[in-house]
Amino acid sequence: MGRRVNVTGRDDDMRRLVTVIDHQRRELDRIRATAAGESVVAMARGALMERLGLSSAEAAGQLAELSAATGIPLAEMAAAVLADPGSAAQPGAQAAEARHPGRTGAPKGSGLSGASSLLAQAAAELAADGAELASTLAAEILGPLGADAVVLWILEADGALTLLGEKGLSGSEASRWRHVPSQLDCPAQRVAQGGADLWWQSGRRDGDRAPVIRAPGGGRVVLALRERSGELLGVMEASWPAPRVFAAEVRQHLAALAAGCARVIGARLAHGDLAAAQPRQAVYRLLDDLAESVLVVRALRDADGQLTDFSIEHVSPSFRDPAGRTDLDLTRLTLLEAFPASIAGSGLFARARQVLADGVAQHVPGPLRESLASGLPPGPAEPGEAPLADLRVARFLDGAIFTWHRDRPAGQLATVLDHAQRLGRLGGWEEDLVTGTVLWTDSAFGLFGLTPRPGAEIPLADLHSYVMAADKPVVKRFRQRLPEQRDALTATFRMMHPEDRSIRQIRVFAEPVTDAAGQVVALRGAFQDISAHYHTQVALAATRDQLADTEQRVAEEHRLALRLQQAIMPPDEQPVEAAGIDVAVRYRPVGQGHLVGGDWYDALLLPDQRVLLVVGDVAGHGIDAVTGMVAARNSLRALAITGSGPGELLRMLNGVMCDLTSGVVGTVVCGLYDPETSVLRWARAGHLPPVLVRGRTACQLPLPGGVLLGMDPDASYEEATQPLAPGDTLLLFTDGLIEQRGESIVDVLADFVATVAPAPGTGEGAGGTEPAAGPTAAEQADRILASAASDTDDDACLVAVRIR
Repeated sequence: MGRRVNVTGRDDDMRRLVTVIDHQRRELDRIRATAAGESVVAMARGALMERLGLSSAEAAGQLAELSAATGIPLAEMAAAVLADPGSAAQPGAQAAEARHPGRTGAPKGSGLSGASSLLAQAAAELAADGAELASTLAAEILGPLGADAVVLWILEADGALTLLGEKGLSGSEASRWRHVPSQLDCPAQRVAQGGADLWWQSGRRDGDRAPVIRAPGGGRVVLALRERSGELLGVMEASWPAPRVFAAEVRQHLAALAAGCARVIGARLAHGDLAAAQPRQAVYRLLDDLAESVLVVRALRDADGQLTDFSIEHVSPSFRDPAGRTDLDLTRLTLLEAFPASIAGSGLFARARQVLADGVAQHVPGPLRESLASGLPPGPAEPGEAPLADLRVARFLDGAIFTWHRDRPAGQLATVLDHAQRLGRLGGWEEDLVTGTVLWTDSAFGLFGLTPRPGAEIPLADLHSYVMAADKPVVKRFRQRLPEQRDALTATFRMMHPEDRSIRQIRVFAEPVTDAAGQVVALRGAFQDISAHYHTQVALAATRDQLADTEQRVAEEHRLALRLQQAIMPPDEQPVEAAGIDVAVRYRPVGQGHLVGGDWYDALLLPDQRVLLVVGDVAGHGIDAVTGMVAARNSLRALAITGSGPGELLRMLNGVMCDLTSGVVGTVVCGLYDPETSVLRWARAGHLPPVLVRGRTACQLPLPGGVLLGMDPDASYEEATQPLAPGDTLLLFTDGLIEQRGESIVDVLADFVATVAPAPGTGEGAGGTEPAAGPTAAEQADRILASAASDTDDDACLVAVRIR
């Protein structure tokens, strides 16, 4: 399906390029026609000399007077003189008829369409403004046809329609239709946006809810007012109180009327005679003063109103061609002639077409060659010249405006500053205490793992909500002291980065800003990620300790490992076995030379004969992680005596971690197995889910909600239940068992689940029918630990629980 769309797109582009060639051929035809027109004018001048006995100068003046009085181009008037010998017999009377229709006795019942253009131009010439023009047209032209309202709109630069004049609308209705935005779906905007003229004989079609003037069920005509070049000036709409059949003569009459009105309106717009005149030249001058390179284009359409190309209407004096050409007069070309490759991708033509279609302005910062992609021919910029950048595109009337400029040194300095912040892991910020406005640099967003966008900035008063629980008082005191001390301050806090979930050390610098009266009105400063410095200091301290006494360090590490093993190994296995389950635990310490991690587990038979199963992981390494691990395990054991469920146990343990320990953060999965019902109730705090092995298949249990311990003192934890059958094996483990460098934890977990089930022919996995013949929990734990593909040198815990 996608391939077919691409082919169609290439066919459309080829048709547009063929249109460009046809346009060039028509341009040659126009040149030939101009030469032929001059011959026709000379022949008409000779005919007037012969018929009226005028001199050559008098005949030329007479022909010019006829053209000016009617608004018909000189060549067409000359052709009319040659085609109708009587048309020049009384030129003065004919001109008077054009300016004062009906006063010379001309019959109104015949030649209606042929006189429409002349009558419309005469009305426009005599009208003082748009309202009088609409009134004159309604009284002199549309009244005899039975219409009850006529409205004239003029097209504005943003695609909206502004009321030029109306006749037949009430005051409130005229007020509603005074401004018609481009987004409003109504008959006038449908025509203004390139649609065909509308001839509704009996109102709207069924299902069409577009708003209309006057009665929705009556006849309606909506015609585009275009100059001879095809440029859209506005829209004329006429309505009838009842259905109306538009015969060929009426259609020809109204179309000629619209054409005549368009000619005169165009002429008066060019001279600024109308109050709603489109200020093209004024806009061009303003843009030339504001922007370095300005390119204005106007839509070219075929007979069906479809966009074929854009004519180049204006180029600023300081225009810089993105293709590097300096000797090309772009105003003699269309957009596709000047930039043929811009028809595809993100080129000039493609962007102008998009802006004209949806009216949404585009701004693409950065180098122009990247913004336009394949829309430019290859070739470097002028040697020593700054590259072009900062493309902007906006709709202007029935076309578009492009602007760009040379990349300024200020932009280069801003780039240098951005790189300096990135390399120094710095991010600037400023907070207005009067308005509450907070500004962050992109680097500041990156330090906190946030997407740069307005409203995502964190006010200093809310910063404590994003740091670890133990550091919240430090940040709050820092914010309170700033206005009081009125001097630069610094503070350091820890936070968990949302992308890699690592603990980051962030230092914040700040200083108050005072006004002339000495009042603090703003705060400004910077964030800096000093995690690397912190880790360096820790490593240096450890190195000094190692150099001081190597033998003592080895002995202390050995004793610490033994104590840790005793702390995390459940001392009594027999009570758990008596509950009808077989439990095996495995602990894999970190490699030699690494700090001891914070992985822990527990399996405990409670007084109510339920079995507590727990695996946890305290963030970090070293003595802090060890003490946090021991505190978490012992606290949970004490809380389990209360008889609470897993979710409540984790809620209480989280309170202990937030309020009674210093900066301990970690994950845990906690389950309560009831031997009488064979049901496991479990909850988690940011931990990986348990994996259930049943027969020769394995799956991870659905995740209930629950955040890490030690982050939010008000957090709550959801519970889930899982029925277990004899022969089932439940695996609880830490991420150190499976995680791999450079791989997503989601992907490696899926790989682990796919490989943890026993393979056929191993004697394992009897499907639960003969549990006694299956492998023991210890056998399964040994097999899984031996095949685990972790490569992060992190410690790992595994608890295998087999239902007997």
